[in-house]
Amino acid sequence: MAQASVDYHEEEIDEKPFDLHLTMRLLAYLRPYIWWVGGSFVLILCTSFTQQMGPYLSKIAVDDHILKGDWQGLHKIVLILVGIIIIQFFLHYLQNYVTQIIGQWAMFDIRGKIFAHLQTLPLSFFDRTPIGRLMTRNTNDVDALNEFLTDGVVVMFSNVFTLIAIASFMFWMDPYLGSVVLVLVPVMFLVTFWFQHRMLRAFRMARSRLSRINAFLQENISGMPVVQLFNRETRNMNRFKEINDRYLDANLESTFYFSLYFPIMEMLATGAIGAVIWYGGGQVLRAEIEWGVLVAMLQYIPRFFRPILEISERYAILQAAMASSERIFELLDTPSEPTGGAHKQGRILGEIEFDHVWFAYSEGDWVLKDVSFKVLGGQSVALVGATGSGKTTIISLLCRFYDIQKGHIRIDGIDIQDWNVEALRNRIGIVQQDVFLFSGDIEGNIRLSNRDITKEQVQQAAQDVNADAFVQQLEKKYQEPVTERGSTLSSGQRQLLAFARALVFDPDVLILDEATANVDTETEVWIQQAVARLMQARTSIVIAHRISTIRSADRIIVLHKGELREQGSHEELVAQNGIYQRLHHLQYASGNTSQ
Repeated sequence: MAQASVDYHEEEIDEKPFDLHLTMRLLAYLRPYIWWVGGSFVLILCTSFTQQMGPYLSKIAVDDHILKGDWQGLHKIVLILVGIIIIQFFLHYLQNYVTQIIGQWAMFDIRGKIFAHLQTLPLSFFDRTPIGRLMTRNTNDVDALNEFLTDGVVVMFSNVFTLIAIASFMFWMDPYLGSVVLVLVPVMFLVTFWFQHRMLRAFRMARSRLSRINAFLQENISGMPVVQLFNRETRNMNRFKEINDRYLDANLESTFYFSLYFPIMEMLATGAIGAVIWYGGGQVLRAEIEWGVLVAMLQYIPRFFRPILEISERYAILQAAMASSERIFELLDTPSEPTGGAHKQGRILGEIEFDHVWFAYSEGDWVLKDVSFKVLGGQSVALVGATGSGKTTIISLLCRFYDIQKGHIRIDGIDIQDWNVEALRNRIGIVQQDVFLFSGDIEGNIRLSNRDITKEQVQQAAQDVNADAFVQQLEKKYQEPVTERGSTLSSGQRQLLAFARALVFDPDVLILDEATANVDTETEVWIQQAVARLMQARTSIVIAHRISTIRSADRIIVLHKGELREQGSHEELVAQNGIYQRLHHLQYASGNTSQ
């Protein structure tokens, strides 16, 4: 079966322009909260207006009260300013609160959609995609969108409204001075667009390389026993340093442009202040405008350029969000596994037929070649062959984890393409060599959170497969905590729990994929007893290398390099002097071939 491989080579980063469609698709996650979004915009508008009342009030204070010595009027202006500050405080608080909860709701929806979609993807997707990259999608990339939706979008709209409010106040007071300031705006936007193109590429590169770091970490932490056993620590550290260096280079590139951009913008803002002082000061000396107008203008200029700088800063957040959203939507756009046909039935007889089946994981590299066999309901069939002969592939095709390229697979006479995938898998139980246990407890791992399965059924299934014997010795019995992948349990204990899991779901077709491998002799006796109980009145397919575990099967199928070479009972195959006979001879080389 194909396995996912971690690709650490450099990938091409497309020079893409800003994607409005992508942005709109991202903002669509705010649609369920449209009324909250509308309320947030009203709060942003009110906040932006009240924040710019201060300089205009100072203009009134200077011209109408300070220069005229009207201290009583000045007191009123101060009280109005205090009131505006209090109103501004509450508006700003409400705006931040509303926008943050909207963003958190949207992130909740996105995370849920990613996880739900991951569970619908075919196994072929996971064969070629490292787990670390998928973790990056649901953590780092979603966090980038979180920052964008809860901070970036809000601040950008807030600053746009702020610019409009400031420009309105400036032109209201003096159109000519307002024009002096606004003439620099096109220059600032040109500078912004020049830098954003370069920063966007750097952000995309950084996100891509971060996913590689996560994939490398996930693989090496999972394989730490092998790393330490073969003294790979230094080599792995050097390899990690290479990947980490590339990630650092991408971040340094974005930091370079980011650091250069703001001094340029500050320089333009300072130039605007100088121009207003020179031009406005001359107007004051010529008595063309009042002192209060110049004072207010000098307050508005830093306020005017600050939103532009903040928009540019949040634009970096937008760029990071675009890079992340590209990757998230690429994942969400990956086609789901086909749901199959409409055929469903509660119980099945378990008749299985492979009719001239050809299959390849990669085009042209055939793993199964013209394989045909038929299993009757209730029969036990063993698959035998060397590693890579196609045994596990047959099991994967039977569960429709993959679709064949040629031929037909039929279950109870119905083509597997016509079966509903979920209904089909409900009737198939698999016990694999490498048992996967989830963090939780013993009971939860047996029934897999299926509420239709009672506690009594769980315990009965455990007793039937001899798992109850070791469970009763645990401190908390069936509520005993299970760590990640069941690391605190022995291989035999995990295997017995897998048998209990298969039995409690009462499958019609039972598949044992090397289920008795890697266990001690005593545990194997328990497992053999469990196997005997599980196989009663069920169609059973057993994959095993040891002749002792398959000799009692009704029929044995021998595979070699993807082809079906022999089939028959144990006695018939031993008598044929073929592949099976040679395998039997190798395992019983002591001469006891009658076992």
